[in-house]
Amino acid sequence: MATATFPPGSATSAAAIPYQWPQSVRSAACFTVDVDAESPWLWAHRDRVPPTLGQLEMRRFGPRQGLGRLLELLDRHRIKGSFFVPGIVAETYPSMLPTLIDRGHEVGLHGYFHEIVADSSDDEFAHALGAAMALFRAQTGAAPVGFRSPAWEMTPGMLAELARHGLAYDSSLMGFDHPYDIGTMTELPVQWLTDDAIHFKFLGGGADKWPPSAPGGVLDGWRDEWRMTHDEGGLFMLTVHPWISGRGQRIALLDRLLTTIAEADNVWWARCDEIAAHHKSSANNGRYTVDAAPPDAIGPRRPVSGSK
Repeated sequence: MATATFPPGSATSAAAIPYQWPQSVRSAACFTVDVDAESPWLWAHRDRVPPTLGQLEMRRFGPRQGLGRLLELLDRHRIKGSFFVPGIVAETYPSMLPTLIDRGHEVGLHGYFHEIVADSSDDEFAHALGAAMALFRAQTGAAPVGFRSPAWEMTPGMLAELARHGLAYDSSLMGFDHPYDIGTMTELPVQWLTDDAIHFKFLGGGADKWPPSAPGGVLDGWRDEWRMTHDEGGLFMLTVHPWISGRGQRIALLDRLLTTIAEADNVWWARCDEIAAHHKSSANNGRYTVDAAPPDAIGPRRPVSGSK
């Protein structure tokens, strides 16, 4: 089968070549959980830990209670999810990874200290990735196959390092509404709109610019996004955090959302590793391929003659 690529400015749209899911499936959905716990707080205060406890305790609610509530929710809906865990969180809560695997869920990499890409070099990323992979192997007996970058940013060097370690997929970028290939790496796209943090993250202490969103409006938006994605045969990627969505009103929101999606009988709820394996073994592999290199800077260019 001929390969169709979609370079910048191409007139060919992805909609011209529908993504192919397993037979009888119209769309797919992933329930993903970024189990950050206190790791972003530790990264933000990596040079000096303040004596205050408010934000730290707020985030520790995630592994203490929020994670268990999300697992019970998934059990009720018979859904298996993908949980992306920073190395320091797995180290701090050593029963977490084995428990998630025992319950049928996937565990994936999420940095070691929830390192922010803008604050880290590619060499530092490579060191953190290797350390996290070693920890996952020690705690679970197997190597993880997927990675999600903290704060959803990547560099070409990071993608190359994932490929060098033999990881099956990344889930940090947003170039399509379905899996695609960026360079040599399979990408399972995320989306800010369907991340709970942008709607509900509230740290207190006077730093927040606005209050958390009301759950009803977020539910309406997520339902609309799912319906559009389903109608067009895409991948609905939901991302939640235990310290945020483990609270009562958000568990209720998620319960209603999953009930709505269950009304469609041709949706494939799958773990990220299952989606990536399907992509690699299907006609989709190589069909939606984009370059991983950023464009050249436009600053040195001279204005075009006659331009305003």
